[in-house]
Amino acid sequence: MVWVPFPFVEVQRLRERPALVIAELAPAPRIRLLWVLMITSAANKGWHGDVSLEQRFEECGLPVPCVVRTAKITTVEAGRAQKRGALPPELWAEVQGRLATALS
Repeated sequence: MVWVPFPFVEVQRLRERPALVIAELAPAPRIRLLWVLMITSAANKGWHGDVSLEQRFEECGLPVPCVVRTAKITTVEAGRAQKRGALPPELWAEVQGRLATALS
């Protein structure tokens, strides 16, 4: 997990927030990009595809109970990301399953 400037869909602005890296790309020399999923407060849960981190948020390095919002993905420059935690393997597997279902 990383903290990155994540774009909002509803308004034109960026906000530093936690995100889950699902891929790292190097599409050209000296360019590194990350595909990331939004991590949001558990109070905002309820979207199809959300993965709950509510019971294990501290273990993941998060300050409050959260969910991974698999429906919100963006690309950010790798240099703007700050590593701040990690998902346990079983939660990572759950996120991968939700993504596979959404992309099939």
